[in-house]
Amino acid sequence: MSPLKVTQTKSAIGAIERHKRTLRALGLKHVRDSRVHRDTPQIRGMIRKVSHLIRVEEVDG
Repeated sequence: MSPLKVTQTKSAIGAIERHKRTLRALGLKHVRDSRVHRDTPQIRGMIRKVSHLIRVEEVDG
């Protein structure tokens, strides 16, 4: 499994508190912020919860 690049595309203003905390757990602080994570079930679960606020790409590496 290749690493995943997670980019925040929408603001967390107005989002429920659980989604804001999930974005912070992914390391995303503001719009257009990106982080690379290993593809694990835990990360996939977090991505699923906030999929409407982020974009996910597979990265070679």
